[in-house]
Amino acid sequence: MFPWCYSKPADSGGRRSSIAKLLIGVFVVYMLHTAWLLYGFLNTKPCDGGRREHCIISYLAARPRLQLSVFTCLVPDNSQLTLAVNIAPFDPHSTFDRQVNVSVPEETRANGTLYAVVYIHKAGVSPLEDSREVHHIAQLTTYISPTHTEGQRNTQKRSSPRSENPVSHWRPHLSVTLMSEDFTFSKVGLPSDVRRYMRVSQEGQQMLYLPLLLVNELNFRVRDLMEINSSTAQLPLTVTYEGLSLQRFRFWVHLQDVVYSLRQFGFTEENIDEIKETLMGSNLYLLVLTALITALQLICEFLALKNDISSWRKKKSMAGMSRKSVLWRSLGTLLIFLHLLEETSLLVLLPVGLGACVEVWKVFKVYKIPLQWKSSKLYVNKLDEDERKTVDYDAQASTYLFYLVYPLCISGAIFSLAYLRQNNYYSWLVNSLVTGVYAFGFLSMAPQLFINHKLKCVSHLQGAVLMYRGVNTLVSDLCSCACFFASSGSFSSSHQLSCFRDELLLFFYLYQRRRYAPKPRRRESGTQSKKVKTQ
Repeated sequence: MFPWCYSKPADSGGRRSSIAKLLIGVFVVYMLHTAWLLYGFLNTKPCDGGRREHCIISYLAARPRLQLSVFTCLVPDNSQLTLAVNIAPFDPHSTFDRQVNVSVPEETRANGTLYAVVYIHKAGVSPLEDSREVHHIAQLTTYISPTHTEGQRNTQKRSSPRSENPVSHWRPHLSVTLMSEDFTFSKVGLPSDVRRYMRVSQEGQQMLYLPLLLVNELNFRVRDLMEINSSTAQLPLTVTYEGLSLQRFRFWVHLQDVVYSLRQFGFTEENIDEIKETLMGSNLYLLVLTALITALQLICEFLALKNDISSWRKKKSMAGMSRKSVLWRSLGTLLIFLHLLEETSLLVLLPVGLGACVEVWKVFKVYKIPLQWKSSKLYVNKLDEDERKTVDYDAQASTYLFYLVYPLCISGAIFSLAYLRQNNYYSWLVNSLVTGVYAFGFLSMAPQLFINHKLKCVSHLQGAVLMYRGVNTLVSDLCSCACFFASSGSFSSSHQLSCFRDELLLFFYLYQRRRYAPKPRRRESGTQSKKVKTQ
């Protein structure tokens, strides 16, 4: 009855495209690079002095008497320094925290800046007179809008946040770290991340590297900021110190570079805070595993998008395709894009926006509305017999589905009325719709499964796209379940259902794909030739 059901599927050729090969190659190179970085963190080769190898030994190996001094200044230089913290004697292998009150200059109170200069120098000697001092400059103030800090962690949000210019805020925490391990470096094999923080002092034939000082920016949080006004005379400052091994020192350096890159990509400070909390609460192996999983998900999503566009471009007949499923998926993607538009960086918005454009284009294709830029007339092509039968099955499946979706959506909107009291109608509407998409968006695949059952055919679907997205969703849900189990220690059935509901529909599709697989046709010419021979 449907001859197109027994034709060869478009994605069963078994031939990989050059883009897929290139992407898989990039993923393999990325994994090898990550493994090499991990090996470099854990196995930094020390200098043994053999074969005329030039070694650089630590200045801390001689156990000098040191002093830690923290100064404040308006300009990050050695002029007009004001002493804030003085710790002598200073033990690089110790761990401590010191809370002091810092005087705020009038220039800083007038929406100005203030810097901290951290010195490690000889005890009893001014840091300006010590030739072997090391210092690091950190900013104690940052410019941010008051709406980002006032009531940020409260459950209630403002209905109309005020738009003000960024003002100066105080950072009450200063985290100082020092590489306290007595490690001997090789001049030839010196790591690049260590070279940036290293100062070498020559002492006869021997080379000494001064202490590797670093101010840890990963402990900074936006929620801890304090607004500076004209009446602020003093502000509290907590100075913490921790001695690090070489592995941890290099680890923190790379993490701070990652945070800097995210800021350049357009991530907001609130999103960066969430990433910092994840980085600070994880070890090195877990972060590498997270990076590999993220790369795998990106590759699967890219391959799914590429195969989806290629398949829909070649599609001439829309027989067997659920128009309602395509339309719901398009509306859901657009709602998610609008929801993320005001609170997400461009790095996240670009793939979501590209996916929304593809879904809108598929709506025009499935409804047979040609896009003609030169002509202003809009017309719809006629449907053939198979396409009309598909539309009838689609309407029948949507009717059954509405009986389930309407009560769920109405009850969810009623429960979200509390959100309306704290926000405007537009935010409430978008939030309610997005919540419905996240909660019941998986049901949009149900009409397509119903059509497959009625037609006893799956050849009209792109199997590679569903498999790529299925793997992507499965990996995400497994990671979500693992994080939930690790954080709460229990695993409820409701969370189990919410995680694996998409996989349930995917398994239904795999069952249909196996059951309704196109049967190979017999070669009539071969049978006729056999009959001739027998005659």
